[in-house]
Amino acid sequence: MSTVELHTLTGAYALGALTGREAAEFARHLDRCAACAQEVRELQETAARLALAVAEVPPAALRTRVMAALPTVRQLPPAEQGTTVVPMRRRFRNRLPYLAAAACLVGAAVAGGYAVQARHDAQEQRDRNVRAEQQAAVVSALMTAPDATFHTTALKGGGSGTVVASKRLGRTAFLYHGLPALSGQRVYELWYSRNGQMVPAGLVETGRSSGTLLLTGGPQGADGVGVTAEPPGGSSRPTSSPLALLGV
Repeated sequence: MSTVELHTLTGAYALGALTGREAAEFARHLDRCAACAQEVRELQETAARLALAVAEVPPAALRTRVMAALPTVRQLPPAEQGTTVVPMRRRFRNRLPYLAAAACLVGAAVAGGYAVQARHDAQEQRDRNVRAEQQAAVVSALMTAPDATFHTTALKGGGSGTVVASKRLGRTAFLYHGLPALSGQRVYELWYSRNGQMVPAGLVETGRSSGTLLLTGGPQGADGVGVTAEPPGGSSRPTSSPLALLGV
């Protein structure tokens, strides 16, 4: 069985519709295919939830009737040589209803997965839009504040930045343009300079050469803002010389 064919059997495996040999081969495939293993787990969870949704509690007297009937049920004799073997084609036809049910369940699970992912993506996009609108409103208020100050400078290595601060509003923004990508996956990090100490104030979003960053914390007590290049994720203290120093 090819790898491509194996990738299509996640639904049948999750529902136990594979033969012993097919199931064993697919189980070995799961050990080296993280995507199929994840899909099988999700399909099994979906099947379990669907089963719970239609589960019924058996009548209390059912167990009593079954136990009472056991002495009258004859055990099947062992198979003898010459026993008729059901042809593979007939066995396959007998399994068709189960495979069809499995296909329907898999289709429902996949469709449900796509729907959940679509809702998740839409919610994330709405959240991004809300954050962007909120930031735009704060920056607009900041730039029109009566006590707003503006300091602009060029950064070493390219690009320029402007620090807009309002102590009355307790907010500071860094407006940047033309920042080149940093080598070694390093990131631009902003700092408040307070009493000779550099305090982390935020990271410029990776991959964006122009934009606006609202600094963490307000400008009260700060005598400047610095920009440095730091390792991925930023640093708790500067590890390189400033690319720019601006007033507030």
